[in-house]
Amino acid sequence: MNERKKILFVCLGNICRSQMAECIFTYMAKKKKIDGEFEIDSAGTSDEEEGNPIYPPARRCLENHGIPTLGHRARKITKEDLEYFDIIFYMEERNKRSIEWVFKGNKNLGKLRAMTDRDISDPWYTGNFESTYNDIIKGCNAYFKSLGL
Repeated sequence: MNERKKILFVCLGNICRSQMAECIFTYMAKKKKIDGEFEIDSAGTSDEEEGNPIYPPARRCLENHGIPTLGHRARKITKEDLEYFDIIFYMEERNKRSIEWVFKGNKNLGKLRAMTDRDISDPWYTGNFESTYNDIIKGCNAYFKSLGL
């Protein structure tokens, strides 16, 4: 890779799944010694959690796996994000539809990619942070593999 790949992870509130993905991807890239090749961030499709830190059960799940949190505060995705980031990974189809609706007609909607081949359940509602963690690991591994890493 020549230029840093800019990646944004998106879920509904940006306090569980997308922050978990940001932390997991960052950690995995560091372990592979390629963290300098990426710029990673996360956002939500809603502003209801704006300014809040990662949800405590999500933080505990990451810590149980030895993955540090990054001090990120929840924020809502912006038009500038669509222009700036190279890839925008969404956690579920509903996130994609929200982004497409809010930014209807934006030429950068082609940057949207599903994190995995199926929706990643929102642990805020399911309470199953381990399942979410495993799905995000699967998605990160698939992306690294697609890059030959």
